[in-house]
Amino acid sequence: MDYDKLRAEVALTYIQKIYKIEAKAREGKLTPEQRKKLRIEESLPILNEFVKWMVNQLEQGNVLPKSPLAKAIHYSLKRRDQLTAFLHDGMLEPDTNLVENQIRAIALGRKNYLFAGSHDAAQRSAIMYSFFASCKKHDVNPAEWLKYTLENIMTINHKNIRDLYPQNYKKMMEANQ
Repeated sequence: MDYDKLRAEVALTYIQKIYKIEAKAREGKLTPEQRKKLRIEESLPILNEFVKWMVNQLEQGNVLPKSPLAKAIHYSLKRRDQLTAFLHDGMLEPDTNLVENQIRAIALGRKNYLFAGSHDAAQRSAIMYSFFASCKKHDVNPAEWLKYTLENIMTINHKNIRDLYPQNYKKMMEANQ
């Protein structure tokens, strides 16, 4: 397969420039409105230049029509509006990396449930994943929470079982400090 390394490097250089601007926005802890302004001022000209470069590569016949690079260029040009939507909304990210990182554990868990031994065991695993995700969301140490819960579950009134939830455990621990 012909991967056209030189042209692929040019394309990656454009993308790296966009990511440097995104890093600048993160480091500056910009608000969504400030991110949008920065993107319009700095990222939009780079993206426009990148699109012109891609169109020129196709029009001038610089890439073989069925090459991986040509396929990538066609894909990008066809989805230009979707790929540049982040420019106009400071809440959006230019890629799905954050989401993919967040759901990786779920995808891994889903595969593991196939080997849990039974449907009930898989459900118990899913419940524990949910509790640990709650711990993560509320900045609670899962080992400490689980230890506290197991030590106290027998002494708590069933009507107050929610007191053992990770978010309520955190509030209780903060109140005791």
